[in-house]
Amino acid sequence: MRLPRFEYYAPETLEAALSLLEDRGEGAFVMAGGTDMMVKMSHGRLKPKTIISLKSIPGMDMISFDPANGMMIGATTRLADILTDLRIETHYPALIQAVQTMANVEVRNMATLAGNICNAAPSADSAPPLMVMNAEVSLASVRGERRLPLSDFFRGPGLTLMQAGEIMTSIHLPAPQVGRGASYMRISARCGVDIAAVGVGVEVRVQSGVFSEARIVLGAVAPVPLRASGSEASLIGKPLNDETLELVSDMAAHESKPISDVRASADYRKRMVAVLTRRAITQAYERSTARHS
Repeated sequence: MRLPRFEYYAPETLEAALSLLEDRGEGAFVMAGGTDMMVKMSHGRLKPKTIISLKSIPGMDMISFDPANGMMIGATTRLADILTDLRIETHYPALIQAVQTMANVEVRNMATLAGNICNAAPSADSAPPLMVMNAEVSLASVRGERRLPLSDFFRGPGLTLMQAGEIMTSIHLPAPQVGRGASYMRISARCGVDIAAVGVGVEVRVQSGVFSEARIVLGAVAPVPLRASGSEASLIGKPLNDETLELVSDMAAHESKPISDVRASADYRKRMVAVLTRRAITQAYERSTARHS
């Protein structure tokens, strides 16, 4: 299918991009990497009148890290750049796990973390690890800027809290803390080439050999990335052993709300939630105890 006709702009400042987006109104879309947008356009699911690229805006591809304040990842930062950043590998390995599984090398050389979030697919690999690590996103418009937790961002498949005229400018991760560890596990039909059938993100805090805090987020098993609050509560105060893992992983499977589709049946997804939750908790525990040293 031929792509629809559209106006294309590549502003060199965020202010110019926001003004264009406000002026063009309905039918104007912002593009970072463009990998999701071009697929939708080629399949006829998206017919923009105006495309505003953010690639020419200096500094929007920046990654910064402060041990006291955490990490900031700009909206046009490519997935490939995240994979090669040693600070992310050292302090946020769960994010590296997620990005490694996304698409292929060619796509990662163009796609962005912000784009993966804004696409708001229930199966988005970046969402579970970012949510368990309490990530926040910054949104800007001609009316000003706001920052909100990623856990509040998703409203349904393809739906977010972003308002008309807003652009996501950056993603923020809290400073790493001693005693905390996170992990991301996923499964798909063809490894990273395919969309995740199930994804599980876990972050825990371990004190005196037991779990004192826990966050568990399930991907691709609900309309939005799902916080498994009951599973989290059942983990608190318990040590890492087979009994604990069986209890929590079974509860996570019970909390999931999958459907059957071309990628997997609902029953298979529930079983994989249990398997991946068990593995992710174990790895998060190991990473948390390593940070005690």
